[in-house]
Amino acid sequence: MLLDTASLYFRAYFGVPDSVRAPDGTPVNAARGLLDFIARLVQDHRPDELVACWDNDWRPQWRVDLIPTYKAHRVAEETPAGQTDEEEIPDTLSPQVPIIEDVLDALGIARVGVTPYEADDVIGTLTARATGPVDIVTGDRDLYQLVDDARQVRVLYPLKGVGTLQLTDEAWLREKYGVDGAGYVDLALLRGDPSDGLPGVPGIGEKTAAKLLDAYGDLAGMMAAVDDPKAKLTPSQRKRLDEARDYVAVAPKVVRVAQDVPLPDFDPALPREPRDPAALEALAGQWGLGGALQRLLTTLRA
Repeated sequence: MLLDTASLYFRAYFGVPDSVRAPDGTPVNAARGLLDFIARLVQDHRPDELVACWDNDWRPQWRVDLIPTYKAHRVAEETPAGQTDEEEIPDTLSPQVPIIEDVLDALGIARVGVTPYEADDVIGTLTARATGPVDIVTGDRDLYQLVDDARQVRVLYPLKGVGTLQLTDEAWLREKYGVDGAGYVDLALLRGDPSDGLPGVPGIGEKTAAKLLDAYGDLAGMMAAVDDPKAKLTPSQRKRLDEARDYVAVAPKVVRVAQDVPLPDFDPALPREPRDPAALEALAGQWGLGGALQRLLTTLRA
């Protein structure tokens, strides 16, 4: 089981009241909510291995170099000169991220991030290396591209917390979008995604993109059709795709998750006991993690 950790703690932050606080008054709603999410996921799915995948670089420069608008609207308005772009996140969430890091490390839950890559890229690489079934837990549709029935790779997309999950396989993707996992990258880049700053191809929405991919197989087939006067593209489709050649040439590398990230050594085995009980006890006391942490420990030991 691979966790898109930031996606989950953002959901926990907005789903758990910020009145949930540590003894010193620091909000810990995201930290406690994430612990409850993990406990529920382990209880319901009993994975042999669990990896909390991390955004060491949420907006890699190599993606920005290809598409400058990539996640540009998420950059904090005032970034000190000479510093790396910082993601604009709620004031009471950012102090909780180090707490989450420390607690996962003390528990012994593998936490893997690599610079300059996003958590999606770590997930893509671990999925590519996997020799058995993989469940990817994320609220990010971009990872639908990894769905692969033959390899037993599916996405568990939270609908309400993590107790109600959309089990995304190829049948679901075909019914919803008209493509399989491998075709989702082409669909996504054609449609565009305002939340990621991807412009898409103007005038080519999701349904049109799906129809064109069905007719021409993939993005390369579509672009070949632009140069084929016999291809049954409408004049406006031909014009829009022709004008978007520069974007179409670079977008796949931006949208497709990396599968060759140089990962550090780590132990993905689900821990039954904390790696560092003393540190965990201190963290529990300092941050008032109480019931959420105990529920997770009980679940891990079951």
